[in-house]
Amino acid sequence: MDSIEFRVTDQEYGTGRHRGVLPVIDGVSLVVLARRVEEPAADAEGHPDLAGSYAPLVSEGLPREHFLGRPYLSWFDDGDTVLLGCTCGDWGCWPLTAMVRVDARFVHWSHFRSGHRDWDLGDLGPFRFERRAYERALTDAGLL
Repeated sequence: MDSIEFRVTDQEYGTGRHRGVLPVIDGVSLVVLARRVEEPAADAEGHPDLAGSYAPLVSEGLPREHFLGRPYLSWFDDGDTVLLGCTCGDWGCWPLTAMVRVDARFVHWSHFRSGHRDWDLGDLGPFRFERRAYERALTDAGLL
């Protein structure tokens, strides 16, 4: 079982200063987890700086259902949920997505994808969170 925290940030983006939300899984930021998996592909392309070049998702206007399997922001339009955005503040510029599935007891994150690269992110996740703890983390972050 994995643990989750939705860390609220106050961050400068290319579009100004905004409140963001950064998923932290088992004590490690999702940005760091993604970077570890993306590094080989980014290095192979000759662009190592692209690995993990995500930022907390700007949370202003984001409905609470977004992280509960009913995505407000979707890149592939197949039920995927955008979990991280670009460092410029525009989620569509460089999104990291996953399939978020919710059942009575658990919340599952799986099938991570980068919006602009066909990198193999199979080693990122899957993650499984106890639903009550997950919803408590959303509430603690002011998202539920």
